[in-house]
Amino acid sequence: MLEKYIKAARREVKAELVLKNASYVDVFTGEIRKGDIAVVGEKIVGTGEYEGEKEIDCAGLTVVPGYIDGHVHIESSQLSPEEFASLIVPRGTTTIIADPHEITNVCGMAGCEYIAKASVNVPLDVKIQLPSCVPATPFETSGAILSGKDIEKNITNSYIFGLGEFMNYPGVLLCDKDVIQKLEAAHSAGKVIDGHAPAVYGHELNAYLCGGITTDHECVEKEEIEEKISKGMYVHIRHGSSTQNLGNAKYITPANMRRFILCTDDRHAADLKEKGHLDDALRKIVAGGLDPVTAVTCATLNAAECYGLKFRGGIAPFWLADLVAVDNLENFKAKYVIKNGKLVAENGKPLFDTSKRYLPANVLNTVHVKDLKPEDFILNVNSDKAKAMTIEPGGVVTGCEIVDIEKANGDVVVKGTDLLKLAVVERHKMTGNIGKALFKGYGLKGGAMGITIAHDSHNIILMGDDNAAMATAANKLKEIGGGMVLVNSKTGEVHSLTLDIGGLMSSRDAESLQRDSRALIEKAHAMGVKREYEAFMSLAFLSLAVIPRLKIVDKGLFDVEKFAFTDIEA
Repeated sequence: MLEKYIKAARREVKAELVLKNASYVDVFTGEIRKGDIAVVGEKIVGTGEYEGEKEIDCAGLTVVPGYIDGHVHIESSQLSPEEFASLIVPRGTTTIIADPHEITNVCGMAGCEYIAKASVNVPLDVKIQLPSCVPATPFETSGAILSGKDIEKNITNSYIFGLGEFMNYPGVLLCDKDVIQKLEAAHSAGKVIDGHAPAVYGHELNAYLCGGITTDHECVEKEEIEEKISKGMYVHIRHGSSTQNLGNAKYITPANMRRFILCTDDRHAADLKEKGHLDDALRKIVAGGLDPVTAVTCATLNAAECYGLKFRGGIAPFWLADLVAVDNLENFKAKYVIKNGKLVAENGKPLFDTSKRYLPANVLNTVHVKDLKPEDFILNVNSDKAKAMTIEPGGVVTGCEIVDIEKANGDVVVKGTDLLKLAVVERHKMTGNIGKALFKGYGLKGGAMGITIAHDSHNIILMGDDNAAMATAANKLKEIGGGMVLVNSKTGEVHSLTLDIGGLMSSRDAESLQRDSRALIEKAHAMGVKREYEAFMSLAFLSLAVIPRLKIVDKGLFDVEKFAFTDIEA
C-alpha cells in the first residue's frame, strides 16, 4: 500500500478521492491554507494540486480534520451505538473516546463488550475505555463489581483502549490497595488513564497525578485549570446536556492552547438531533471569542495527541483521511464527512445503514425490584429542620440547605411547599433498599417522575410530592424494563419512554426516540419542572456520590465531602 500512496502523492497515478479547491485548517501552524486534498485508501497522500478518480468540489467550504470527542458515555444519549453514530458522524465527529461506565455498572463486562461489538459496523472509531470505578463508590449497590483483579484480567482485551475516568480520587489519595491494583494494571498494559478530580489542588493533585492519570473533565475554576495544565494534564472543555463548562474556553491562551480538548461526556438524543455534537461546542466557543483555528485544534490534534492516536487529527500526508468540509468556521455546518477515506455523510445525513443492530439478551431485562407501595415512600424525620439537596442549573455539584419542615402522620409534608421527596430504589439485586431525601427548588408539582438512569450505579431515582405517584412511577419502570416515567396525580395519566438496553438506552431509531423523549421532557416542564434544568438528566445526577456535596444513593443520604453517610435531620 505504501507504494500506492507514494505514487499517488507524486501524481504518477490518480488519487482515489480528491477534495478539490479546498480551503483547509492547518492545525500544525494555525493557518488556513488552500489546495486540493488527495486521498488513497484510508490515508491522505498529499495537499496541493491533484486529480482523482472521484472528486468532490469543496469551493467555498473549509475542510477540517474529523472531530475527536475526548470523553463520552454513549449510553447517556439513550441510543444504541449504531444510532448514536447516525447522529454524530454527519456532524463531523469521526472518533470518540468512549467510557461505557454506565452500562458496565448495570451489566458488568457484558455491557462493555456490547458497546464494543455494536460499534464495529458503523463509520465511527470507538475507543473503549475500561470503566475503572464499578461501582463508583462502595456506598451504593450496583449491578456489577469490577475489582482490581477484574481490571487486570480485562485491560488487555483487544477491544480495550485505556482505563476510564478514575473518579474514585479519594481512593487514589489514600492508596487503597484495589485502586492501586487497577492503576498498575493499566500501566503494565501500556494504556492511557482518564481522570476525574473536581476541586483537587496542591499536594493532593500531585498525589493523584502520581497514579499516572492524564486528563480531567471536571474543572470549574481558572486556578484549577492553570494548576492542572502546569502539572501536565489535558483539560476537557465539556458540552453535555446537563453538565457544561464551555465558559472555560476563555482561559485558553496561545501559551496553553495545546492542553485543551473537547468532550461531551453526557449528551442525550434530543440535543444531538436538534443542536449537534462537537460542532455545537465549536460554534459556541467561537461565538464566545475563541480563535476558530484554535478551537478546531482543540477538537482534533490536541485530542489525538492526548490519547496517543498517531497520524490522526490533522491534514497531512500519511495522516488518516478523517475529514469534514464545513460551510465556514462560525457555523461549522458539515456538508461532507469523510471517514477512513470514504464519504459517509452528506448535508447532515448519514450514508450508512443502522437498521441491523447488535443486541444480545444479556443487556436486556435489567430492572429487578419488588412491587412498590405508597407507604414505601413515607419519610420520617425526627426533627423540625432537615437537610435538603439543591443543584445549580447546568452542573452536577449539589448543595445542602437547612429547611423547616412540617410533618403529618409520621411523614414529611411536601405538597404546597418548594420541597420534593427524592428516592433511590435499588434495582439490580432485589435488596429492597430505598434511600430517601428532600430536594428544594426543582419545581415539580402534582405527581412524580422517575428514571433508571441514576449515575453511577443506575438504580431507580424518583422525585415527587405524592407517595402513591412515586410508587406508580417505580412500578411502571419495572413493567417497561427501564426508562423514564412521569405520573400526573391530578389526571391519573402515566407517560413513559422505554429504555430497554440496560435501562439506559433504546433499541429504537434515533428519530422516534428523540421525538418521544422531547415530548416527555416537555410534559415534565408543564408539571412545573424549572426550564433551567434538563428535566430528567439533571435528576439522573443527584445520586452521583463522587461529586460534592450532598447526594442520595440506595443506602441513604451521602455527604461526599466527608465521604460518609449523613442523617437527614439538621
